[in-house]
Amino acid sequence: MKLFVGLVASVALFGGVQFLHGGNGQSVATEVASTNTYRLTANGDEAACAIHRGAEVSDGLSLLSVAPNCRKLMPGIEHAKFWREQTDGSVAFSENGIDPIVAFGVADGDGYESYAPAAPLLALTGDGR
Repeated sequence: MKLFVGLVASVALFGGVQFLHGGNGQSVATEVASTNTYRLTANGDEAACAIHRGAEVSDGLSLLSVAPNCRKLMPGIEHAKFWREQTDGSVAFSENGIDPIVAFGVADGDGYESYAPAAPLLALTGDGR
């Protein structure tokens, strides 16, 4: 009986992983990161600005262009020059490639949601260009 329960749990775990990966072996984070142009919004506001992920500099580290008007959403974010993607799919923007100004986790659905700093809550969605 214990063997049967273990087998069922293994199948359920495998099915859950396949579901989260869309059944094709690619992670959801990889699919979200397939675009290079993003729209940044704060707290569901209609105000938005453009973010562009540039060329990869090293493994997981890419250049970043932040529109000057992004300062209205989060003062200081306009200084970010680097996009760092972690192995868990989270993303951090930094000025020096190391110290994050803002960090995002993969959101339910499409894009990312900020978790650090706690306020303002920022949403980063693919612009599809």
